[in-house]
Amino acid sequence: MPNRSGSAAVSFDALPRFHAPARLAVLLSGSGRTLDNLLERIEQGTLDATIPVVIASKECLGAQKARDAGIETHVHAGRLDSAWLDSICDAHDIDLVVLAGYLKLVPISDRVRHRVINIHPALLPSFGGRGMHGHHVHEAVVEAAKRDEVRESGCTVHFADDEYDTGSVILQRRCPVDASDSPDEIAARVFTLECEAYPEALKMLIERNASSSRANNPA
Repeated sequence: MPNRSGSAAVSFDALPRFHAPARLAVLLSGSGRTLDNLLERIEQGTLDATIPVVIASKECLGAQKARDAGIETHVHAGRLDSAWLDSICDAHDIDLVVLAGYLKLVPISDRVRHRVINIHPALLPSFGGRGMHGHHVHEAVVEAAKRDEVRESGCTVHFADDEYDTGSVILQRRCPVDASDSPDEIAARVFTLECEAYPEALKMLIERNASSSRANNPA
C-alpha cells in the first residue's frame, strides 16, 4: 500500500483478522452524509461491514441519524481521550475507526494504530492540514485554479496518524477543476467521488486483511 513517496507504508501482517462482517466505529461532526452512504452500501451488500457504534463531537444531524438507525451513539465534546476511545473499541470489538467528517484530531494509541481511516476532500498533500476541511478546502482550490496552479481536485482516503492529513494514502479519486467553478460546484463534484471512494477503500482494506490472515494462518 503506497504512501506519498510511493513506497509501502502499512503492513497488515501484524493485525488480527477482522470480524466478518468487519466492525466499524464511525466518528462524525455534521450532517452524517458519509454515514448514510456507508449504511446504504452495507444494506446493498456491497460492503461487508456493520456499524455498531457512532461517536459524534457534538449534537448534530449525523448523531440523530445514527440513533434513528438503532446504532449506539455517544456525543463526546472536546478532545478525545485515547483510553476512552480504546474502551469503546474494545467494548464493540471494533476493527476499523472510520472518520466521516470528524473535525477533531483523533489520538492514535497502539489499539487503533493503522485502524483509523479518514477521507479528505482534496488531493493530499495539497490543501491539507489544520483548518483545511469542508468549504475551506474548496475555496482554496478555487483560488488556486484562478491562479492557474491547479486543474483538478478530488478526494483522498488515508490512514490517520498523529497530525492532520499526513497519514499514508490508501487511494485517491480525481475530477477536473475550472477557474470559473464555484466552491459549491467543486464540493458537489468531490462528494460524488467520496461516495464511491470511501466504500471502495474500506472494501479493499477488509479484503486485504482477510487475504493476509489466510496467508499467515493457512488451513
